[in-house]
Amino acid sequence: MPKYRLLSLEELKELEKEFIDYLVVNGITADDWGKIKDEDSSKAAQIIELFSDVVFEGIMRKVKFLELRTRSELKVFQCLADKLVLVGMSAEPNQEVDFTNPDFVKNAMVEPPSGLKVYTSEKPYEDKREIELFKIIQAGGVIVDDRLFKSLCMALSA
Repeated sequence: MPKYRLLSLEELKELEKEFIDYLVVNGITADDWGKIKDEDSSKAAQIIELFSDVVFEGIMRKVKFLELRTRSELKVFQCLADKLVLVGMSAEPNQEVDFTNPDFVKNAMVEPPSGLKVYTSEKPYEDKREIELFKIIQAGGVIVDDRLFKSLCMALSA
């Protein structure tokens, strides 16, 4: 069972060169791989599973910020080595907002509508850092840069 998820066929095709390098590093020649695929599909699946984990582990290690948006709430996470720092913005119930609309967020940062709450919190990782970040991405989180995080922090201090 993979630690993250299996790469899709499309993703594997995009990473063909990296996959070949992975096979070579693990002592598997092109002929060996062809044989494994034809004669031992479970071993082939295991190799793809391990490669998938290597790929996702590498991506997750580089993540510094994640963003998670719903219509009524925006969360931006700073992903430190030992904890997540969250800065968020949420609307009061029944307020007409849409944080999934980039223009709304841009305008809200310049002129925040009344009823928006900006908040912050932090928590240590309960699981391995990379696993927790992957779970946020699987829940709709997106890897982003630090701009929105910094803007929300400035809104908190204003």
